[in-house]
Amino acid sequence: MFIIFIIISLVLPPAAVAIRRGFGTEFLLNLLLTLLFWLPGAIHALYVVFKSDGTKSIA
Repeated sequence: MFIIFIIISLVLPPAAVAIRRGFGTEFLLNLLLTLLFWLPGAIHALYVVFKSDGTKSIA
């Protein structure tokens, strides 16, 4: 399951953050980073996926 989050983080960074942490400030930050340029959004999404312990995961 963790590999799927990594793939989603690279393809659709805001989706990975929304699934992992919900629609809060981290999602809005990731959406902004992704809209500015894809790479910062992907890096932030990977950071959120790796630091998240899964307690707030909706999946």
